[in-house]
Amino acid sequence: MADDHCSGGMCPADKTMKLIGGKWKVPILYFLWNGTRRFGELKASLPEASPKVLTEHLRQMEADGLLTRKIYAEVPPRVEYSLTARGRSLKPVVDAMVKWAKGERK
Repeated sequence: MADDHCSGGMCPADKTMKLIGGKWKVPILYFLWNGTRRFGELKASLPEASPKVLTEHLRQMEADGLLTRKIYAEVPPRVEYSLTARGRSLKPVVDAMVKWAKGERK
C-alpha cells in the first residue's frame, strides 16, 4: 500500500533521514542541544570523527538550516555552532529514536 505523501516526490521520512542521516549528525545535534559549542569542543566530544568529516557534516547541517556557524576574527580563528529553531525541532524525533533503541517502545 503506497503512502499518498510519497507519490511524486520524496517521502517525509526520507526528508528527515536526509537531514539527520550520516554517522555524526545526530551526535552533533545532541551536543548542540546543550548550547553553543566551538569546533574543538565538538571534536573532543566526537573523537572518532575525523576533522574533515565533522566539518562536512557541520556544513551540510548549516546548508539545511539546522545550525548556524559564527566565525570570530581572532588568531587563531574561533568558530562556534548553534542550533536554529529548525535544528531544535528535531529533538522530539531523536528522543523518540533513543527511547525506541532503549526498548521503551510503549
